[in-house]
Amino acid sequence: MATPAELARLRTDLSEDQTEHLQRLLGSWSLLADLAFSDLLLVAPVSSAPAGTQPQLVVLGQIRPNNRSTLISQDLVGQTMSEERWDLAAEALHTGRLIEGTIELVEFDEEVLVWNVPVRFEDEVVAVLLRVQGSIRGSASLYERTYLDVFERFCIMISESTFPFADEEVAAEETPRVGDGAIVVDEKGCVEFTTPNAVNALHRMGVFSPPDGSQFDELGVDAALVAVALSSGRPVIEEIERRPDVAVLAHCVPMLAGGTVTGALILLRDVTDLRRLDRLVLSKDAAIREVHHRVKNNLQTISALLRIQSRRTGAGDGRQALLEAERRIRSIAIVHEILSREPGDQVPFAEIVSSLVQMAEDSVVVSHPIEITVHGDLGDTTADIATPLAVALAEILQNAVEHGFVGENPAQEVGHVVLTLGNDRDKLWANISDNGCGLPDGFDIATTTSLGLSIVRDLVITQLHGAITMESGGTPQGRGTKVSLTIPLIHHL
Repeated sequence: MATPAELARLRTDLSEDQTEHLQRLLGSWSLLADLAFSDLLLVAPVSSAPAGTQPQLVVLGQIRPNNRSTLISQDLVGQTMSEERWDLAAEALHTGRLIEGTIELVEFDEEVLVWNVPVRFEDEVVAVLLRVQGSIRGSASLYERTYLDVFERFCIMISESTFPFADEEVAAEETPRVGDGAIVVDEKGCVEFTTPNAVNALHRMGVFSPPDGSQFDELGVDAALVAVALSSGRPVIEEIERRPDVAVLAHCVPMLAGGTVTGALILLRDVTDLRRLDRLVLSKDAAIREVHHRVKNNLQTISALLRIQSRRTGAGDGRQALLEAERRIRSIAIVHEILSREPGDQVPFAEIVSSLVQMAEDSVVVSHPIEITVHGDLGDTTADIATPLAVALAEILQNAVEHGFVGENPAQEVGHVVLTLGNDRDKLWANISDNGCGLPDGFDIATTTSLGLSIVRDLVITQLHGAITMESGGTPQGRGTKVSLTIPLIHHL
């Protein structure tokens, strides 16, 4: 389904600035739907119609209230209606006045009341906001009358191009809603109306005096958001903490008429439980990082012991085996070291690669100088990918350094190893190529008896569910070796 911005671009003549204004309205209009107890539609004129055809209106957005059942069960976004059928919306569009009337809905046998609010951007009406109102049984309560009065004040702002606010971002998930608790204050900050949920939020903050008729700043709430919003004419959101175990999110939205602030709507949401969960997550992350730190320390201790033992072992296969084991443990320790510094289980793989390259370069002998170059990046990877992949890449780089450039090198020719990394969203891949002597005849990664390459094969295929190929011809000249790794991400979601 096309987004409102795409519909506006494809079906209307709205400019980029006008479309952005409507997107801000769509990002804020959950507040309006709850205040109006009604479904809302946003319609705009379709691009110039051919001669002889009726002008059309297209539905760019639709929202249902959270505090009342919907009247419109169908999804109307993207549908078009002729201005003749939606004559009231067309009248509001062309006259710039709020038009009330009735329309017929397929779901109902009777007509329903509709407000048609012109949406003005700068000096031009660019769209119409439709409030589709259900019937109110009996007389409206004070609660309903107050909400509808506030909604009507916002309609005036919409028609005067003062709502949505130019610098207001799309409402975040935590932003208070009308049902969380609402307070209405006048232009001087005096409380005119308070919902029961707002009273509960005030009680949580230690405010027990009746709020109605009092100045909000005099209630004992240590927050200047109301004064700032009333003086600046801009919305203010602030988290109020009372004691370590109480947190209330307050969103103050000023209401204007004719460019003058006439009052404000304050929405309160008790976010104490959310903040407690945030602290638990932070505590969990800290504990996980501490575990990684301790694992890294233990691995480094084992690595040091193996290194000491290798020095006490005579030259030969035993010493070489100890050095290789020490290097593999060091590769794993690198991952845990980075995980101990990063929150969560995501690790920037570029840092791991940098350490692996440094480790491989440390083993280069003077008689065979080698340059290792890295291109690309895998981005952030999870620990279950980073650890086996780091060990595999360390083995391949070490194998290229130790076995790819053997024999005499009187000309001191510099060897080149190139590591290329990529992330295609659904898979990771790595290519390692060198300009060395290439693979021996008959080599097959599936049947090799080399311990290091057997480890690489098992890590890539068994743990990472990936694929590995090794072939001679790592350069355009046909020299050297090329190793390719592919790791699907679907197994690690």
